[in-house]
Amino acid sequence: MNETRTAPAGGASRQPATSIPFRLEGVVIPVADYDRARRFYRELGWRVDADVDGADGYRLMQFTPPGSPASVLFGTRVTAAQPGSLDGLLLVVDDIDAARADLLDRGVAVSDVFHDAAGGLGGGFHIGDHGRAPGHDPERRSYASYASFADSEGNRWVLQEITSRLPGRTWEE
Repeated sequence: MNETRTAPAGGASRQPATSIPFRLEGVVIPVADYDRARRFYRELGWRVDADVDGADGYRLMQFTPPGSPASVLFGTRVTAAQPGSLDGLLLVVDDIDAARADLLDRGVAVSDVFHDAAGGLGGGFHIGDHGRAPGHDPERRSYASYASFADSEGNRWVLQEITSRLPGRTWEE
C-alpha cells in the first residue's frame, strides 16, 4: 500500500534525514521555438547530450552546462509550462566577472553584477530588478554577488558566485 506523508504544520519535518539519494538530474525548460533555443544553448558552449526527433511533433534537446552534474531539457511536447515562464534558474560560478565576460563574448545580454540591497544572500531572487544594488557584494562574501540573463525564449537565469561552500555542502553532493 502506498502512503503519502505530509510535513507537520509549519513545514518542518520531524522525520530523520533520508539515506536514499535524491539527485537532481535535469530541469525541463519551456520554449516556443525549438530551433532558436537549440542555437542559443549551443552558442553557450554547453554539451549536447541528446537531440531527438520523435513522432507527432515530439522533439527533445538535452544540454549540460560545463562542470554541472544536472542537465537542461527542452523541446516540443515535453512540458505544458508556458514558454519563457521560468524565472530564477540558478547557475553557480566560481568567478562572476569571468562568467559574465564569457557570456558577453558569446553575444548574450547579461546584467551588470549586483548584490542584495538589504545586505543578505538572496539578492538574485527578487521579482525583476527589485532588491538589487549595483556591484559586487561589498564584503565579497561567497553566495552574495549575482548577474542575470534571459535565454532566447525569455526564461531568466541567475548567476551566483560561490567561492566557498556553506558547511556540510560539497561540489560532489
